[in-house]
Amino acid sequence: MSNRIQEVKRLIQIKTALISVSDKTGLEELATFLQKQGVEIIATGGTARFIRNLGIEIKEVSEITGFPEILGGRVKTLHPVIEGGILARRDNPEDQEDLKKHQIKPLDLVVCNLYPFEKMIEKEETSLEKVVEEIDIGGITLLRASAKNFRYVVSVSSPCQYQELMEEMTKNGGAFPKDKSQKWAIEAFFRTSAYDGHIANYLTRLTYPEEEPFYPQFSLLLRKKYPLRYGENPHQRGAFYEDLSLDPQGFMRYIEHWGEKELSFNNLYDVQAAFSLVKEYEDPAVVIVKHNNPCGVATDSNLSVAAQKALSGDPVSAYGGIVAFNRPVDKESAKVFRKLFIEVVIAPSYEEGARKIFSSKKNLRVIQAPLSSPSYFDLKKVDGGFLLQDKDIIDLDKNKLQVVTEKKPTPQEEEDLLFAWKVAKHVKSNAIVLAKDRETVGVGAGQMSRIDALYIALLKAHGREKGAVLASDAFFPFSDVVEEAGKNGITAIIQPGGSIRDEDSIQACNKLGISMVFTGIRHFRH
Repeated sequence: MSNRIQEVKRLIQIKTALISVSDKTGLEELATFLQKQGVEIIATGGTARFIRNLGIEIKEVSEITGFPEILGGRVKTLHPVIEGGILARRDNPEDQEDLKKHQIKPLDLVVCNLYPFEKMIEKEETSLEKVVEEIDIGGITLLRASAKNFRYVVSVSSPCQYQELMEEMTKNGGAFPKDKSQKWAIEAFFRTSAYDGHIANYLTRLTYPEEEPFYPQFSLLLRKKYPLRYGENPHQRGAFYEDLSLDPQGFMRYIEHWGEKELSFNNLYDVQAAFSLVKEYEDPAVVIVKHNNPCGVATDSNLSVAAQKALSGDPVSAYGGIVAFNRPVDKESAKVFRKLFIEVVIAPSYEEGARKIFSSKKNLRVIQAPLSSPSYFDLKKVDGGFLLQDKDIIDLDKNKLQVVTEKKPTPQEEEDLLFAWKVAKHVKSNAIVLAKDRETVGVGAGQMSRIDALYIALLKAHGREKGAVLASDAFFPFSDVVEEAGKNGITAIIQPGGSIRDEDSIQACNKLGISMVFTGIRHFRH
């Protein structure tokens, strides 16, 4: 007998429901179900008309409150009879006395979704006046009140919850588990929080346009999209959270993929690095990334040739890498990677021949995503806060390059310098990139000294450095990089300039017959 009492205590018996929804998806099935369960239904305006047209008996809120909807429907549920029915604690004598005294009916279920504010602000033709009218007031209050009183009231904040609600009520004789009611209360609070966050962010953009994206404050809105097998290492947990803040963009909003294995934490991080770089180029380009650094990059009028050149840049490091294309992948381009183990491929689309080749590789994950613009700000986490900065998407104007040496770069060298400069922008600092014929021949990444980065790039080049150009993500504090480059046949250098010892590097170039150009732009990447 005691077990039966405990079971009853864990359930919320649903006798009366209040429904007020903007999105009518699934409402017909839900209302029909509640009617069959003998639940009394109270509804507002358009919701009441919808349910009544189904032939289901309902009461309108105005019948319960004795007060009509006013201000064009702006005020309908903000009434003590409604809020009291939701907030009353069933085991509190004073609350129960108030209900009895004022003839207030307890409400056991609140079904509410909010005005479509987000859809309104996404419309091309909109105005502040139209947007403001989509700011829900009564719905937010209903959800917050029912979520607060989750021990006695079930809060349903989305049509995607209807099926589970009906299943639980069917299984429990018209009742709903209290533990799930608490979980749904959390969901309701997150929905109201995100809703308010979208409103605050939208108004902030309008009010402080000159401070974009460094507003006085903004809501960071994250929604878990799916769990990951683990984080950077197997002992770390991981998940992907979709960013809903401040009109974010990027491939993760449109991602489509196939393959037997799930995408991992490191896969996604590396895919971002590869796709960000490949989008830098207007010509057909292929990028191979390993451990968040490009190890092979090339452009060519023919995509398959670009693929072959990118792979030859560092075929050893390419093993287990991420490959990105900035063009639809054809069969010939896919063939380049047929025999190589790679983790992920990403491209705007794939021809049927390429699909067949990639689908035959058992553990390959294939992603299709548009070449959309990147998010316009970058967020990094530190203990106690976040670091916010603009995305490093500045485009270099080749007409503003400053030639600082006696020897000027040839047209071919200039083309290779600009190519290498874009690669260096995506290599971890300190970064040195060696390139020839719009193909990387050596990449030195993530070193504590720039000369060490050059040594690694030369090691990777395997003798191909002669006649190549060199790109550095930041200025040279000493002339040692230039001197070592000269010993190895480097013919031209591109770097930001700005060191107090720039003249040392310039003189070294002149002595060695190397051309050097300054960009005036630094590309540190930590």
